[in-house]
Amino acid sequence: MLIFLLREILQGKSMARALMHHSIHGVQLTGNVVDVGGGRGASYLSYMEMQDNTTVAGFDLKEDKGVVVQLDFEKDRLPRETASVDHVLMFNILEHIYHYQYLVGEVARIMKDGAKLTGFVPFLVNYHPDPHDYFRYTHEALELILTEAGLKNVVVREVGKGPFLVNFNNLAPSLPRIVAVPSFLIAYFFDTLLTQLRPKIGKRYPLGYLFLATKSASS
Repeated sequence: MLIFLLREILQGKSMARALMHHSIHGVQLTGNVVDVGGGRGASYLSYMEMQDNTTVAGFDLKEDKGVVVQLDFEKDRLPRETASVDHVLMFNILEHIYHYQYLVGEVARIMKDGAKLTGFVPFLVNYHPDPHDYFRYTHEALELILTEAGLKNVVVREVGKGPFLVNFNNLAPSLPRIVAVPSFLIAYFFDTLLTQLRPKIGKRYPLGYLFLATKSASS
């Protein structure tokens, strides 16, 4: 993990984004995939394994009376038929949605039986409006939200290491790269030491959560 994260930091990624990328290695995409709020060709797609004959459509825009406008995820229907999608991605979107139940319900609607949901939300990170920043979700909240939407096999994983990398993530944008790299290494060392002494400490200091779920015939 250390080499991967160091390479990401050298490329200018935030600690939260680097850890998110590390967490999605091995996620397989196949069939008809929809990326909610991801735009066109989101960078995190390159960290997942895309099978043959996979198509990925980014959902951000819609056409309204001949004019292309931004989708309103709090009230617009997602532009797919019910039970038509094999895999939905929701990365760094839920924290920007005030009426999040509506969006999650729409995601569940377009998923086929057996379809998968993969997503990520930040937690101990700075305020970042796009154009708004409303929420930080705990693992308990995510489990309830997804279950109440009718999804099954809900898994929520902490993404992070400990309090030192949380602080590094928040300080790094203000640091020159020549200082950021040794600061990262120091933070990583102390978090590694701390987790050896207190193995459960990482659960208390997540930079975010990766969440996974499926839709079954009984949903």
